[in-house]
Amino acid sequence: MINFLDLKKINEQYQSELKNACASVIESGWYVQGTETQAFEQEFASWCGTKYCIGVANGLDALTLTLRAWRELGRIQDGDEVIVPANTYIASILAITENNLKPVLVEPEPNTFNLCPLNTEAAITDKTRVILPVHLYGQLSDMPAIMRVAEKYNLLVLEDSAQAHGAEVNGIKAGNWGHASGFSFYPGKNLGALGDAGAVTTNDDELARTIRVLGNYGSEKKYQNIYQGVNSRLDEIQAAMLRVKLKYLDREIELRNKISERYLAEITNSSLTMPHVVSKTGHVWHLFVIQSDKRDDLAKFLDENGIQTLIHYPIPPHKQQAYKSLSDLHFPTTEAIHGSILSLPIGAHLEESDISKIISVINSYEG
Repeated sequence: MINFLDLKKINEQYQSELKNACASVIESGWYVQGTETQAFEQEFASWCGTKYCIGVANGLDALTLTLRAWRELGRIQDGDEVIVPANTYIASILAITENNLKPVLVEPEPNTFNLCPLNTEAAITDKTRVILPVHLYGQLSDMPAIMRVAEKYNLLVLEDSAQAHGAEVNGIKAGNWGHASGFSFYPGKNLGALGDAGAVTTNDDELARTIRVLGNYGSEKKYQNIYQGVNSRLDEIQAAMLRVKLKYLDREIELRNKISERYLAEITNSSLTMPHVVSKTGHVWHLFVIQSDKRDDLAKFLDENGIQTLIHYPIPPHKQQAYKSLSDLHFPTTEAIHGSILSLPIGAHLEESDISKIISVINSYEG
C-alpha cells in the first residue's frame, strides 16, 4: 500500500538531528519557555519575513488568541462579524465563535477554493471587523486584492496559514500579508512538529505582546495577571524539533513541487479536474487535491489498487452538528467542492516508483 502519509519515514531523514536536539533539551533541565522556543520564534519570524513570531500550543490557539488579543485591545468586540470562506476546516470557525464573534461564511473562488475578494466585499456590513482568509492546500488566497478590500473598509486581516508555510505572492510569504497569521505545526504539515504546536506571526508590537501574555495565563510577570488568560505555549522539545526541520523546509517544498509537476503533466484522465495553480513559484503543495464527480468510487478504486487517499474535508462547517444553527444556509460551490475533492499522496515518503504507480492507476480509472 502506498500510504497517504508516512510520518515515520519522513522524520527518519532527520532522525539523528532530532534525537540530538531532544537530548539537548532534556540535558538543559529547562522545558518550558526556554532558549529553544526563543530561537525558533526568531528563526521562523525571519523565514516568514515578519517582526514577531509567538509560539503557542497549536494552530487553533494561534487563531483564537489573536482574535482574543484584538478584543482585549479594544479593536473588536462581542458580536462583531468575521468573514471566512464557507469551505474551510472547522478550526477557522471555532476560533471565531470562541471569541463571541459571528462567522460570516462566503463562497470561495471556484477554481482555487480560496477566499473570493468579490464575495468578501459583498458580505461586508457595518458589523464587519475582520477578514479571515484561509490558504488552502498550500496556495495563498488573493492577498493583494483582499488587503485592498480590508484597507478600503478599515478591517483587520487574520491569515489562516495552517497549510501554507512558505507560500507566497509577489515575493511576500504567508504570515506577512495580514495584520497577523496563525500557523499550525501539526505533524502532517509541511513544517510539522512531533506533536501539537502552533504560532502567530505579526509585525504589530502591541498585538505580539498581548498574545504572548494571554497564552501565559494572562501574565507578563510571574504571579501578576493582567488578563484572564490561558495556558498555550510552545514547549521546548517541540521548538527544538521544529528548529531542525525548518532548516530543510525549502527542500521539502521543492520536493513537493516536483511531485506536483509530475501529477499535473502526467495525469491525463479527462474525467478528473486537476488543481488550479495561480503561480508555480508560490505554491507549496501541502495537499494535492483533484476533483471527481464519482469521488467515492475513485477512492475505492485507488484503495483496491494499493493507493491510500484522504478527503480534506468531507463535511463543510455549516453542515456540522456543532453549528446546526447554520444548517439552513446553502452554499452550492462549497457543497460541490466537499462532495468531489480527493487528496492524493504527496511528500518525502514517496519514491519515484510510487508516483509513477499513482499516475498510472489514476489514468486507468474508467468510472
